[in-house]
Amino acid sequence: MTFKKIIKISIGVVIFFTLPSLLFFGFVYFKYNEDLPSGMQGDQADSLAYKMLNALDHQAFKNTDYIEWTFKRRRHYKWNKTDYNCDVLWKDYKVNINLTDPSLNKAYVHGFVVEGEVGAGLIKKAVKYFENDSFWLVAPYNVFDEGVERRLVNGNDLLVTYNESNSSKQNSYLWKLDKEGKPNAVKMWTSLLPIDGLEASWTDWIVTETGAQLPTNHKFIFGNLGIDNIKTKL
Repeated sequence: MTFKKIIKISIGVVIFFTLPSLLFFGFVYFKYNEDLPSGMQGDQADSLAYKMLNALDHQAFKNTDYIEWTFKRRRHYKWNKTDYNCDVLWKDYKVNINLTDPSLNKAYVHGFVVEGEVGAGLIKKAVKYFENDSFWLVAPYNVFDEGVERRLVNGNDLLVTYNESNSSKQNSYLWKLDKEGKPNAVKMWTSLLPIDGLEASWTDWIVTETGAQLPTNHKFIFGNLGIDNIKTKL
């Protein structure tokens, strides 16, 4: 087989595997991509945000000291809210991240402390995991966090924008609420997603041992994001 023929075959294989993906992405992009909607800040937006929190029994969530859960059957979390720390566990790794003092973060492999570049890499990965996976568990409760902007859209949707500190980046989420104010879907405009305005369901809620309401699954265009093994304590 000549070199030229090998090149042709290689190019054909690449096209065979990449072209369908490109076509699918193009279809999804033109079908779902949306511009970020505009909205009105002020008392009406804040009132809708409070209505959402009341529908979720925000006080029960505030009183909850400990939350444990598994995300997509891949990563497990043991979050002590009062102590501002969380154990992140996956494969043979465990990382204890401190949410107020990163210098206290510790990484473990098979129960042994790991430091240096390996430990720093595991800690960085664990922090990223926690930021992503905790969003899918408790995001509606964070609408009044520092730096968060709230806007009323179309009279009954709540647009929440997070302004990252020391950065011009913004992540925005449009909460679609039912008549009681409970979220049933969210549309997203974030730097992590290649398409703006993608929607995920937010409907599979449970009432936990402490009364806090938490979701167990999100239907997404690319599949489901399952959350299980949820435990809470006061």
